[in-house]
Amino acid sequence: MCLSCCHTIIIDPNTKALNAASPDELALVNGAKQLGYEFIDQIDDKYIIYDKRADKNLEYQLLNVCEFTSTRKRMSCIFRNLQTNKIELMTKGADSVI
Repeated sequence: MCLSCCHTIIIDPNTKALNAASPDELALVNGAKQLGYEFIDQIDDKYIIYDKRADKNLEYQLLNVCEFTSTRKRMSCIFRNLQTNKIELMTKGADSVI
């Protein structure tokens, strides 16, 4: 789930194509899709993820982002899970720091 949410990818509103700052980020989001979690859309601060296993859309409100840096070697996003109303921290990064 984290890989489908924790990113800075933008969806082109006309073509629905994913635009990423790095090819690695796009590869991780595409990998999450292969595992059943597809990044469908972002409307303002709300991310919509399709959960293939449950056959339903999940919604997350982005609250804050701690950007990836070469020093931190990780990226963290804080979300409100709109299904449960719980706050969730999602982090991705190098094995040595996670």
